[in-house]
Amino acid sequence: MAVNGSGIPVAHPAAGLPAAVRADARVGVIVIGYDDAAHIGHAVRSALGQGPAVAEVVAVDDASTDGTGALLDRLAAREPRLRVVHRAVNSGGCGTPRNDGLRATTAPYVMFLDSDDILPRDAVTALLRGALAHDAPVTAGLCVRRELPRRRDTPWQPALYRRPAVHASPEKHPALLRDTLCVNKLYSRDFLTAHGIDFPEGPFPYEDFVFSARVLAAGPRVAVVPDPVYVWHVRRGAARPSISLDRERVANWQARVRAHERGVEVFRDAGNEPLAHAARVKFLDHDLRMYVRELPGHGPAYRAAWWRAARAALAACDEADLRAARAPARWIARVVLASETPRDLDRLAQLAARPARLLPPYAEAAGRPIWAADLPQAVLDGLTGPGAKPARRLPVTIDATLRHRPGRGRHAELRLRVHELYGRLAAARPHGVDVELRLRDGDSVLEHTASPQPDEPNVPGGPDGPGRPGGPDAGTSWGVSVPVDLAALAARGLLDARARRALTTGPQSWDVRVRIHCAHGGTLRTAVRAVGAGSRPAVLLGARYGLLLAQPHATASGSLVLRLAPGARCVLGVALRRARTLLSRLPLLRRTAAART
Repeated sequence: MAVNGSGIPVAHPAAGLPAAVRADARVGVIVIGYDDAAHIGHAVRSALGQGPAVAEVVAVDDASTDGTGALLDRLAAREPRLRVVHRAVNSGGCGTPRNDGLRATTAPYVMFLDSDDILPRDAVTALLRGALAHDAPVTAGLCVRRELPRRRDTPWQPALYRRPAVHASPEKHPALLRDTLCVNKLYSRDFLTAHGIDFPEGPFPYEDFVFSARVLAAGPRVAVVPDPVYVWHVRRGAARPSISLDRERVANWQARVRAHERGVEVFRDAGNEPLAHAARVKFLDHDLRMYVRELPGHGPAYRAAWWRAARAALAACDEADLRAARAPARWIARVVLASETPRDLDRLAQLAARPARLLPPYAEAAGRPIWAADLPQAVLDGLTGPGAKPARRLPVTIDATLRHRPGRGRHAELRLRVHELYGRLAAARPHGVDVELRLRDGDSVLEHTASPQPDEPNVPGGPDGPGRPGGPDAGTSWGVSVPVDLAALAARGLLDARARRALTTGPQSWDVRVRIHCAHGGTLRTAVRAVGAGSRPAVLLGARYGLLLAQPHATASGSLVLRLAPGARCVLGVALRRARTLLSRLPLLRRTAAART
């Protein structure tokens, strides 16, 4: 597999366009920035480095105060393809400077670039070749989210970009609505002008939701290329977080809801109810679940305001929208609609996780699974009865605890408890469990195979919450115990790091995944829920590294990760990084505290 200049694998590298690209097939790249002198130069240079396919780069400085404008002027003095537009007054958003850039460009094709991101090598070439080959007013490519400083890459909406494709109209491929980004696409200027398509003006967060809706409502032919065409830099420790990361205030959720509703209005005004339906389903599957996962970490005032805004947005969804969404999303929506006030937030957050986990207690009404006895209208359809999900797709909960007892040296025990779910697992007859520890950002995998053993029944009123004797909470659970050699695991991680030429002084993160083999219903794959994670780390003295720090950790979605720091140098590095992280998060913690009060 080829690798481009940014180190991203390219399944289908684009051949270069001729050096003399014809004038009617060239691209203008619009770069917008505000107070981002530290990064905007890299963004502009990545656009200029695309070669002859880029006729011009228009950089719009949104009235910066940190020298961004002066830096752009110095670059423009050396690069004739770069033009700078200086705004006298800050717009408060991204839509207005992008519109300024659209008015300033003259190239027949345009694309957008934010000041803190970059275009990978050959990105414009790949998009332009797709546009010309298929006479497509819109051409889309893969966006890669890069977590900094670790440079961990995650593809955005990868299912849309696995192979080249041409879609005659968005209505025939509504999955296109799931990619609301405007930056990983190439647009014909004539197409945008003919349909009067632009961004919302002023301080309008998530402006690309509305712009993308206006584009798709116009019914363009859309070409898709599998090449990476945009690198979205994610800087979680930044003093000023991006709009997509600044979710500590409920205003962010309210702005997202408003943008979603405007997008639905665009489709309805165009007389395209199928796309309006697809937009509502996307809101359920993506936006709702993402924010629900974070609800337990917010204070009462945020939760109450979030709940009100969510109920208002969900009121516009009908039963057809709910049934078209994935089961966890529609179950969450039914709970929110059925309750006037926030409730069961930890349980909802686990259901919103990926993969979803439905935690006990499990209730029934009239023989149907429901969320809770006092919410009979919140039906958990698809769990039992005709048309029920196969066992491999059940939102099964597996609790995991990693225990290291003093005196056991390098060995720990990973204990799993698999919860029954309305009798479905028992009917599927689980007979084998594969426990996989996979090194994050690496290739190493350690697997154990065990047989599930029947555990004690869920006791009514026990740690899982109130239940009913003989009801759905009274089923069997299964226990699995797996030995873990911590020192051997750390050694495997170090060998993997050396093979990949990665830093060997950093801590290792091992994700825990499980495969449950059932006699009926196939193989169920899921992550495990951390129980007791965050406890005191195990410190192993006399290991082959002299010192080994091991600690179970719960991710943001509650999944278990085993963190290992082999050697005194690595342990010291962990301590220093934690101190720096705490210092970098102080502004965010202050904002959070202010929001909660």
